[in-house]
Amino acid sequence: MGRMVTFLMSVYTMSQTPNTAIAVIGIDIGKNSFHVVGHDARGAIVLRQKWPRGQVEARLANLPRCLIGIGGQICPTL
Repeated sequence: MGRMVTFLMSVYTMSQTPNTAIAVIGIDIGKNSFHVVGHDARGAIVLRQKWPRGQVEARLANLPRCLIGIGGQICPTL
């Protein structure tokens, strides 16, 4: 787990070149924010950002059509 946290926390933003097409986006759902990583067709990371919950819909609407994978930890409370 420490390695994944280090990966997500190391860099929040990465510049995206205009000619780079995002083929796959991975979203890690958090309580207040989402960690987003975009990969091109070769698997290279072209986008790495932390988005506030309220901005996810608008930001995804501005990205090209791609495959999106969503993950998060489910902690049921009674």
